[in-house]
Amino acid sequence: MSVEVKVPAVGESISSGVVSVWHKKSGEQVSAGDPLFTLETDKVSTEINADADGVLKTLVAEGAEVKIGDVVATI
Repeated sequence: MSVEVKVPAVGESISSGVVSVWHKKSGEQVSAGDPLFTLETDKVSTEINADADGVLKTLVAEGAEVKIGDVVATI
């Protein structure tokens, strides 16, 4: 069963951001707590970690703008 990796809320007034860099590649094994990607907004840069163990499948490219709640990968 796959787990969706969603863009978390990082502040009250922030509705979107950019996936600036993937720290793991699609197809790589990840463990819960591993850093997956960095989300850049106009106010903050946040590292997003894995919630589960498994194989990462990225759904958006580096540099893509995403909205809070968007699914950007599965594990």
